Amino acid sequence: SKDRLQPMIRDTPALNGKVKDVKSRGSENTILHKKFPGGHITLVGANAPSTLASRPIRIVFCDEVDRYPASAGAEGDPVALAAKRTTTFWNRKLVLVSTPTVKGVSRIEKAYENSTKEQWCLPCPSCGELQPLTWGQTIFKADGPDQVQSVEHCCRECGALHGEYEWKAGIGQWIAREPERKTRGFHLNELVSPWKRWEEIVSDFLKAKDSPEELKTWVNTSLGETWEEQGEQVDENELVKRREQYAASVPDPVLVLTAGVDVQNDRFEVEVVGWGVGKESWGIEYRIIYGDPAKPEIWHQLDEYLGRTWRRADGSGITVSCTCIDSGGHHTTDVYRFCVKRETRRIFAIKGEGGDGKAFVGRVSRTARENCALFLIGVDGGKVTLLTRLKNKFEGTEGYCHFPIKAECGYGEEYFKGLTSEKQVIRFHKGRPRLEWIKVGKVRNEPLDVRNYATAALEILNPNLEMLAKVDRNSPKNTQSGQAQPRKYGVVNKGIQA
Repeated sequence: SKDRLQPMIRDTPALNGKVKDVKSRGSENTILHKKFPGGHITLVGANAPSTLASRPIRIVFCDEVDRYPASAGAEGDPVALAAKRTTTFWNRKLVLVSTPTVKGVSRIEKAYENSTKEQWCLPCPSCGELQPLTWGQTIFKADGPDQVQSVEHCCRECGALHGEYEWKAGIGQWIAREPERKTRGFHLNELVSPWKRWEEIVSDFLKAKDSPEELKTWVNTSLGETWEEQGEQVDENELVKRREQYAASVPDPVLVLTAGVDVQNDRFEVEVVGWGVGKESWGIEYRIIYGDPAKPEIWHQLDEYLGRTWRRADGSGITVSCTCIDSGGHHTTDVYRFCVKRETRRIFAIKGEGGDGKAFVGRVSRTARENCALFLIGVDGGKVTLLTRLKNKFEGTEGYCHFPIKAECGYGEEYFKGLTSEKQVIRFHKGRPRLEWIKVGKVRNEPLDVRNYATAALEILNPNLEMLAKVDRNSPKNTQSGQAQPRKYGVVNKGIQA
């Protein structure tokens, strides 16, 4: 409203003066509601069912529908709710717009498939054949993301190659693949954009192609296509085979350590994870501490473990910078009491929230009795990120996961069975598809949860890993009188002051 709508009204001569000045008295020009002669424009959030159902509307414009929640509160699908508001108008119009997301659950993909399926087509400069510009017909030469020599598009009819300006100089038109359908649907990608050069698109692709997370974003935003997962589950045997021998407890590329803790009735399961540039990770140790969480002894052991100094090959030390402990079990109060006294060490209580669309690290609040900081964690989003990183087979690239082969580190076959114990499936609820995580067999899933918590600890810590890498390269050995010292870095900590 402030950044787009108000400047448009102000700077467009035909609109200027139609809406009262924002400083004038009355409620005819607020941030979310603006009246003009003959109508009004109202801005509504997709998660606000009462606002959606409050007034009749002739034209409804739904933006980024793939990011909408599955249900607006308890009222149902927000798009269906908005469409209901147009029922009383004979000349009603409903417009859905979105960047697509995941194949099978994308709202905009489903709507487009049931439409006229129109594509913006340009004539071939050689033969005149009208056709959409596609990535599959794009031919480029490059020595790297910053060295793109040429980009051309191949005609699907005559095979001629022409550059960007030759194609875009043609007069294009929309061509429907299903012209008999009543609902019109349109698809565009960045290849026809007047604001994006082909060299930039190719450069973005070359930067993203080795990272599944970045490639997914590129496919969604540049090609305007849904992302289809190639297999919904990681093979634990592949992860077991790629275990490696570390030269020390903590490999040299590790800049920050975080930990995740899962609380069970008879034990703690803890994992310490090292992080480097590009969030490349190294499993340091997976430890099970047995005992009754209702008694103080096991908490003393956990406290000592989280305060341990880990050693590098040069003898220098590094400590855990942030820890997330799950508080959702039977020992919630014990977790709060433990964490509230150790917040200066960034040991935080967390509570997992399932469901699609939840932020991985959500809001932080204070518990009523213990005054403990409590972070809400969108565990499903974290699992999606972890699944993508585990599938990455290119060592040294963003998000690649390393695991040690030493038996005492705790990364045996049972660990990897637990790490890959869930898979993502599409299930239908009240006729709508949504992604869910389900367990495979009877394998315990604590390793998956604990790695998720350690990843959340990194997001809470929010360090500048690239800057730390420069500091680490330029710093002398951190030793004094032959005694190795823990390395200490300044980090940005969002959400809470320690």
